[in-house]
Amino acid sequence: MKTADLHVHSCRSDGTLTPSELVDLALQKGLSAFALTDHDTTAGLDEAISHARGRGIEVIPGIEFSTEYKGRDIHILGLAIDWHSPVFESHIQDFVDSRIRRNRKMCENLSGAGIDISYEKLLAAFPGAVITRAHYARYLLEHGYVKSLPEAFDRYVGDHSPYFVPRQKVTPVQAVNLILQANGLPVLAHPTLYHMSGDALQTLVLQLKEAGLVGIEAVYSTYSAAEERQMRQLAAKNGLLISGGSDFHGANKPGLELATGYHGKLVIPYDIWERLKDKKKELYAKKEQKGTGHGE
Repeated sequence: MKTADLHVHSCRSDGTLTPSELVDLALQKGLSAFALTDHDTTAGLDEAISHARGRGIEVIPGIEFSTEYKGRDIHILGLAIDWHSPVFESHIQDFVDSRIRRNRKMCENLSGAGIDISYEKLLAAFPGAVITRAHYARYLLEHGYVKSLPEAFDRYVGDHSPYFVPRQKVTPVQAVNLILQANGLPVLAHPTLYHMSGDALQTLVLQLKEAGLVGIEAVYSTYSAAEERQMRQLAAKNGLLISGGSDFHGANKPGLELATGYHGKLVIPYDIWERLKDKKKELYAKKEQKGTGHGE
């Protein structure tokens, strides 16, 4: 059976493998396709697609937006995006600039606490990466300030630490709109991780569907059988497609494997991706038809 993985991270955000290494690993795993969905950046897409060319694997250009909704961190995946769209690139640069400002302030806070850190030192330690809190945690671990990655989050970079600086985020609806502007497919990532009530999640899904959401991540590494069933039912109830992904981060999520998740239990049939591709053809064929009308 052909398989895919529609949620994967590289070292260009908070994963540990390069985009090229991800392609090599995906081939070893026997995947037919995978989506590179780094956080708020498309910096790794050109490398991954170039490295995969002619090797029998499809690299799906993607992104994962971190958004804020009623005090919660909600993630929206964009699959099959036109990442070189000028409007889209401009928005992504805004996110990058906002993240840089946040990172400089966090480094100042940590330095004031006696930690030998600066934004320039982080960049030197993780060349080519868009710096996230996972990079701070690894830096603190490697320099002996903490004994584990969870300790780094608890003491230094978690939401409730005295050194944390929140950064500017878009709303989930704004993220859906950005993905649609890039001719992509907006998908609500791992809904069970938000710990929302059924009614609250349904309200969010309805709002996002009205904005143009096309799918829900119903197959995911941490889901129990019951949770996957609930997410499939949620998608069906709202007339949405399903997506599936491992959320692979390399060494930053120990035990979580590309394509197969934890303990080899994850399987994402390729036909999940085929249905999403068909939806893209349908969605943007309609868009083109509207754009070529004669105003009757």
